[in-house]
Amino acid sequence: MTTSPADLLQNLIEATLKAGADAADARLSDSASLSVEVRKGELESVEREESRGLALRALVGRRQASVSATDLSPAALKALSERVVAMARLAPEDKYCGLAEASEIARDHSNLQLDCDDTPEAEELERRGRVMEEAALAVPGVKQMSHCGASWGTSSSWLAASNGFSAHKTSGYSSMAAVAISERDGAMERDFESSSERTLAKHKAPEWIGAEAGRRAAARLGARKLDSQTAAVIFDRKLSSRLLGAFIGAISGPAIARGVSFLKDRMGKPVFAPGVDVIDDPLRLGGFGSRAFDGEGRPVKRTALVQDGVLTQWLLNGPAARQLGLQPNGFASMGFGDPPGVTTSNLDIQPGKRSLAELMKDAGNGLLVTDMFGPSLNPNTGDYSVGVSGFWFENGEQVYPVSEVTVAGDLPSMLLRAVPGSDLEIRGSTNAPSLLIDGMALAGR
Repeated sequence: MTTSPADLLQNLIEATLKAGADAADARLSDSASLSVEVRKGELESVEREESRGLALRALVGRRQASVSATDLSPAALKALSERVVAMARLAPEDKYCGLAEASEIARDHSNLQLDCDDTPEAEELERRGRVMEEAALAVPGVKQMSHCGASWGTSSSWLAASNGFSAHKTSGYSSMAAVAISERDGAMERDFESSSERTLAKHKAPEWIGAEAGRRAAARLGARKLDSQTAAVIFDRKLSSRLLGAFIGAISGPAIARGVSFLKDRMGKPVFAPGVDVIDDPLRLGGFGSRAFDGEGRPVKRTALVQDGVLTQWLLNGPAARQLGLQPNGFASMGFGDPPGVTTSNLDIQPGKRSLAELMKDAGNGLLVTDMFGPSLNPNTGDYSVGVSGFWFENGEQVYPVSEVTVAGDLPSMLLRAVPGSDLEIRGSTNAPSLLIDGMALAGR
């Protein structure tokens, strides 16, 4: 009789406790994916991957160790449980480690509709790639494709811990992406478009993805350099969420506990402009970051991390909460076999009332940023700089593309001045509308 994944984990945890652990948790994961790349009308590559792996963590007092394995035979699992306990006994003491109490674990494991109904064979993925490539190359000025591919992936995980927590979750996605290269007078530009969804019905058409990648690349031809100056900057919604990533790092519990955050003294104080809300919603149906419990098995809920511009929460897992003398609040990233980190789920800056066109009109003259690379952030001071390209606008109208510009400022004051547009689009687990920030330093020629 084949042992079920849930029973396998339960037996493994019992064996780990028998070997001398005071507590243990484990994760068993299965995953499968298929991806296809097309180039010059021909199939360039097909990659299929299937994997199964197990992670196990043992705690002996305030010491812990983790191991992983792919051999799931009874003899291998017995040896694994004995080895991880021996490793934990030799590990340095961590007075903040530990599992959630049995009274803290989530009991409601809601179905958040995370499975994907789109798992086509390679032939269909190839067709989508060909359609995207043809549509992009039909755009005047586009000469070739840097990437044109389609893929899907699924995963299934079983989780268990000695505190009584047990769960099974599944998820899946499918995606298409095209990167077009345009050329004029020997100068080349590139841009992209993509679509990732849990359901086929929500996908953008491959024709649109290819054509949009081509249009974006062609629009960047003839890019100029700017003189160094101070000006308004609008971060396009396709990349404005990257500013949220820096913000999230700054309110991470471990960073606060270590004192290495430019927001360490800002709890309960304004960190965005009045009226701005930043919401984390783990219970969004079909969301890319959705989850019914956090990485330590604790309950989760929709939370305003920033309300009316004011910071309301640190992101806390069990260890960070213990170190800070606070209560965990459902932001642990996946542990179960590994020590947990911290993460958000579906994080959005809520949209404002002004469209992108209206933001440009409000700013008058400035830079619309459509691509970013090489960001640099000092986590202690918030000093921030990033290479960008995009479009210069005057009197609210785009006038010409620009490249090789560095935008610099300090992130705390940037966030306080950020004006969200109304164009929020949910494209992943972290999203933001276009953001207008005045008084930015631009370094050009």
